[in-house]
Amino acid sequence: MTAIILDEPGGPEVLHTDKVPTPSPKPGEVLIRVEASGVNRPDIMQRKGYYPPPPGASPLLGLEIAGTVVAHGSPLSGTEFPAIGSKICALTNGGGYADYCAVPASQCLPWPDHYDAVKAAAIPETFFTVWSNLFTTADLKKGETVLIHGGAGGIGTAAIQIAKAMGAIPLTTVSDPEKGELCEKLGAIAINYKTDDFVEKVMEHTGGKGVDVILDIIGGPYFSRNLKALAMDGRLVIIAFQGGAKVEEFSLTPLMTKRLHVTATALRPRSKEYKATVAEALKTHIWPLLDSGALEPIVHTTFPLAEAAEAHRLMESSNHSGKIILTH
Repeated sequence: MTAIILDEPGGPEVLHTDKVPTPSPKPGEVLIRVEASGVNRPDIMQRKGYYPPPPGASPLLGLEIAGTVVAHGSPLSGTEFPAIGSKICALTNGGGYADYCAVPASQCLPWPDHYDAVKAAAIPETFFTVWSNLFTTADLKKGETVLIHGGAGGIGTAAIQIAKAMGAIPLTTVSDPEKGELCEKLGAIAINYKTDDFVEKVMEHTGGKGVDVILDIIGGPYFSRNLKALAMDGRLVIIAFQGGAKVEEFSLTPLMTKRLHVTATALRPRSKEYKATVAEALKTHIWPLLDSGALEPIVHTTFPLAEAAEAHRLMESSNHSGKIILTH
């Protein structure tokens, strides 16, 4: 099969097409003929050599796909296979930048009503990540406030919509007015971090209380300010270090005085059992909203699979809003 490979870590230019063996589905897995795959920040980190795949996972890039089921592995107790020929989207453990991908059946979900492959491929990585972190880890509740950093990206646009749909009040940081306008249309209060101090704006919008939850992709440079922006018993969940991993001169005092909870998570190394529970939660709470059109992933643009390097360049430029998808 054709796949995107890299011979050594580096910039986008290291990505190229080549022929590799088509995977065989292991017990409990299905083989998908891939029609579209999403591009995500972890792909960038893996390409650079900073985010190696977990043991046993495909070394190929690509953590979310949409396509057609073409084969089943041997059954496992409790595993329900989607039918041969069915259209599914899936959170993969790697291998999405290829013609075929083997995925645990428990990480597959049907295409929402009236979706094509591009829209379906824009869901899994971001929606699994958002649900896992906002609702499983941070226990975000109806009526609570949540600050979502990077609101115009794939994670951000999904997080705003899901938080709003679950009855929370989303605020978000953006880099320009156009991205702010998009986020406000999705239901968030947008804060331009280039022209305003996001801590001051959070306090203004919450009556001085602070937000209950922060979903952070920046890391070190925002850490101390995130603590200032949190309310009593607030929860900070860090899911990326786009600004760097080190914190300069951080005080422990806010953690104690405001009883704060700080967690950092990565979805890819989690067990298939954990991912299966997230898939079930999405099927119960989110899929009906996708089917009805109440929620919808935001797709910025598409590239042919062979132009994966260009897709990575666009993602690294941050000159996009929503998802970047590879078509096969």
